[in-house]
Amino acid sequence: MSTSRSAERVATHVLTVDEALARILARIAPLPAFSCALDDAVGAVLASDVTALRDVPQFRNSAMDGYAVRGADVATSPVRLRVTDSIAAGGSPQRAVARGEAIRIMTGAPLPDGSDTVVRVEDTRQVGNDEVEITVGTATGTSVRAAGEDVTAGSTVLAAGRRLRAAEIGVLAALGHATVNIIRRPRVAVLSTGDELVPLGSDLGPGMIHDANRYSLTAAVRAAGAEPLAQGIARDTADDLRAALVRAALADAVVTSGGVSVGDHDHVKPVVESMGTMDFWSIAIRPGRPLAFGELGERHTPLFGLPGNPVSALLTFELFVRPALLRMAGRTWLHRPRAQARLVEDIEKPAGLRFFARGVHAAGQVRTTGPQGSGILSSMARANCLIDLPEAGTRALAGTDVTVILTDLPEDH
Repeated sequence: MSTSRSAERVATHVLTVDEALARILARIAPLPAFSCALDDAVGAVLASDVTALRDVPQFRNSAMDGYAVRGADVATSPVRLRVTDSIAAGGSPQRAVARGEAIRIMTGAPLPDGSDTVVRVEDTRQVGNDEVEITVGTATGTSVRAAGEDVTAGSTVLAAGRRLRAAEIGVLAALGHATVNIIRRPRVAVLSTGDELVPLGSDLGPGMIHDANRYSLTAAVRAAGAEPLAQGIARDTADDLRAALVRAALADAVVTSGGVSVGDHDHVKPVVESMGTMDFWSIAIRPGRPLAFGELGERHTPLFGLPGNPVSALLTFELFVRPALLRMAGRTWLHRPRAQARLVEDIEKPAGLRFFARGVHAAGQVRTTGPQGSGILSSMARANCLIDLPEAGTRALAGTDVTVILTDLPEDH
């Protein structure tokens, strides 16, 4: 068959990358919500909007150590004012500020009535026990934090779907929330398949390799904010795979590597079909074409059958599994940022397949990480992006603009 006819067949009978991802995401819903102690919520996703019940701050306060004054008294300098009182943070004013007066004030302390400005202590000079000289003219409103300056009562402060970082945790604490409603983190069973695999710490016999996929995929699951459940290695028999999947299906999602092609020892497709449904098991992509997606058992546990080649496994996880886990965790932004970059070298690609080269992006330019074989896992380790080349054509030329997926950046805030 000619190259053009082969490409036509791929386009006609095999799902595209975008079609496969759409079918996956259509089957994924957020997990149930629960109330969590604020200390334990970092990295989780809000299940519901958070509305402020009060202003933050609740009162006007000083942004500096200095003197609370009337702005009209300090517009020019030098000027001397009578000091009538002192207010510490946590205290409350006992008197108002009259014309020609000042009250000593500390950062965070409430402003007394009559004052509208704070002169920082560095711009003053003490004169005796009850007088201060203002040495720098100060504009009205300087160093005053207004009530509600940070958060206004009744406003939606954080929206559902927001990932909680340290800043969001601080905002919730400032609002007085000791607990918060979050989406439960997905629990993801990770299962390797293959008679050639041995766990770390075991001797390598003839034809054997270490199970690198288990470690790269469990790390990818954890990096996506989910909880990995390592399931070990299933040998290349239908019975062993079925027994492993029965256990794995108790998780929220299952990720397998290997066994999804059409060889004599590739059992994922028939075993999954016997236990549930197989939605698809091949897409128009390189690397990673033998990608499977289905559901297991009565719980309809999503199963992602990734290729066994380590680059293909990690790359298809990034493109298909990660967005699904983010949606399962309640996230609303699912995709890494993209950018346009100038290609500095030619890239050969297969006709009719969406090709994702591992790349290094910097200063608006991008190059590959070197050889792009699906077994060269170091090509992923050297990359900070994926170079996304469309199905059409067999070569991307140096000097052209290409789309890159910035895999070192988060999907959103």
